Amino acid sequence: MNGAQDSLLGKAATYGGGVDAGRLYPMPRAPARAALGITGAPRFFGADLWTAYELSWLTPRGKPQVAIAHLTVPCESTHIIESKSLKLYLGGFAQTAFADAAAVQQRIRTDLSEAIWRGGPMRGAIGVRLVSPEQFATETVQELDGVNLDRLDLDCDRYTPAPELLAAALDEKPVTELLTTQLLKSNCLVTGQPDWASLQIAYSGPQIDQAGLLRYIVSFREHNEFHEPCVERIFTDVWARCRPDKLSVYARYTRRGGLDINPFRTSHPQALPPARRTARQ
Repeated sequence: MNGAQDSLLGKAATYGGGVDAGRLYPMPRAPARAALGITGAPRFFGADLWTAYELSWLTPRGKPQVAIAHLTVPCESTHIIESKSLKLYLGGFAQTAFADAAAVQQRIRTDLSEAIWRGGPMRGAIGVRLVSPEQFATETVQELDGVNLDRLDLDCDRYTPAPELLAAALDEKPVTELLTTQLLKSNCLVTGQPDWASLQIAYSGPQIDQAGLLRYIVSFREHNEFHEPCVERIFTDVWARCRPDKLSVYARYTRRGGLDINPFRTSHPQALPPARRTARQ
């Protein structure tokens, strides 16, 4: 079983050398979910929305091409792909010739789909969409919608996840709210480097205490965990403590190594949010 400590994170690596799916380092989702009490099928739906800004390849005549790649990894996949390994894999395209962008798209889809189901039956392919330079102007910058929790003037003194800070008005009339904050920060599980994110929480049910929710989000500040489990931890804690009827949690993390990772988890089937970067991304 692949563990984070065995990946190339924080280690010297050689870039280039052609496209090699063997560079991809899948890590099982199950251990992090088991720590949250999630066994078997998770209680949520969703996907991890990746953006790769440093994708390039050669035409058959040797001319470089560039594109932005939007990748959609279903959350029901058995594995995630460690981000540095994905950077190394995509770096192999830089000196590799392809007939056209469609061939690049298909190669990425084939290799990554195998990786996210490593060792088991493939129950769904990864989504791959390439944005050409002619379409770059359509890649807009937009902040997450919702009531801004950061407006609250409050004291914070907890910097490791503290779900006991969460509370909701369980005996009052239910509400529907869309809440946002830019104060989510956690750290890479392996290197300890900071991971910064904007967060959006949409829910229907007992009204969540906003001050407690913001303090809870701030409490991730010294927590070491990858992006995807962080969002699943937030979803699980809010679901258990605040008892909403419906809940969605969406984080947009700032990029590292030309990649950003944006997990989305929801209690009910719905369309994925548009892959629009925020100003910090």
